[in-house]
Amino acid sequence: MKAQVKWVGEEMFMGISESGHTVVMDANAGKLGPSPMENVLLSLGGCSSVDVVSILQKARQDVQDCVVELDGTRVDTVPRLFSDIHLHFVITGNDVSEKHVERAVALSADKYCSVALMLNKGVSITHDFEIKKPA
Repeated sequence: MKAQVKWVGEEMFMGISESGHTVVMDANAGKLGPSPMENVLLSLGGCSSVDVVSILQKARQDVQDCVVELDGTRVDTVPRLFSDIHLHFVITGNDVSEKHVERAVALSADKYCSVALMLNKGVSITHDFEIKKPA
């Protein structure tokens, strides 16, 4: 896998993925785009969500929506690494089994999400979930 990041001015950078997609990153407090560290959180949330939805669908759960809320804590010293990240999954569907959601979240965290597995080496990652019925 390859990518390119190009400086476009001030503290703005444009990331171009191997598949041709572009992401604007802004190191100036994320005023014009997400910061690189915000992108790390987004990547973790995206990777985990893909796993959770896929696992639940394979278990024939009626999942209609999946939102993951991420809360990252960074250390106060430079480099400002993440020390802790918490993922809160909100799963919406009819008759979704708590057992299946718990299993899907655990499998993503412990076995399938490559972003989580990379970050786990230096970051404490926790997760929980709630299940909602559709409105």
